[in-house]
Amino acid sequence: MRFIEKPWCDRLGTPFDVDLGQPGLLSPEAIANPPVFSRARSVVRFDDGPARLLVHRLKYYDRLELARPIGRWMARAGAELLDDADLLAPVPMHRLRLIGRKHNQAALLARAVSQETGVPVAMRALERVKPTAPQVGLSRTQRATNLQGAFRVSEAGKLAVLDKRVVLVDDVMTSGATANAAARVLLRAGAKRVDVLTFARVVTGG
Repeated sequence: MRFIEKPWCDRLGTPFDVDLGQPGLLSPEAIANPPVFSRARSVVRFDDGPARLLVHRLKYYDRLELARPIGRWMARAGAELLDDADLLAPVPMHRLRLIGRKHNQAALLARAVSQETGVPVAMRALERVKPTAPQVGLSRTQRATNLQGAFRVSEAGKLAVLDKRVVLVDDVMTSGATANAAARVLLRAGAKRVDVLTFARVVTGG
């Protein structure tokens, strides 16, 4: 697997090809399209075959035992986000999709990260209220449009996230549209900060 290592963009966590020797640098993408969330960190590149296989086995083939070792990797990769985090919030699935899938891989990973770090999980802080179309094959603009109005913070979640440093947990980050949409509603509900932690992410170039 191609692990993501420093140097990386301080906001997006995408690796730089060259180490310029300065901490806190931002990538052109982060400057041109600043994310709603504060920082993102991921373990591996999703363009790597073994990483993709792990994600698919957990997500589609009920290999639930993979969540724990993946969560251990995520806890290490996201240490700087988790050190002062108040709670973890998994990206939710719509109930209709959950019926077919039987489990939410983001919730499994959030629980595994919590077991490694002791950071509590607010399992139902976020709700997915719109059954969005699959994001695969959509452009960046189409992904953002597809996710408009997809998430809300539950009534219990409003109390849980108020003035809290939240780490949003998911399996894969592609364009960041899902993370931005979820982070936006968390911040509107009063979260102090929203960071994002995923197992894999798409990295263009390199």
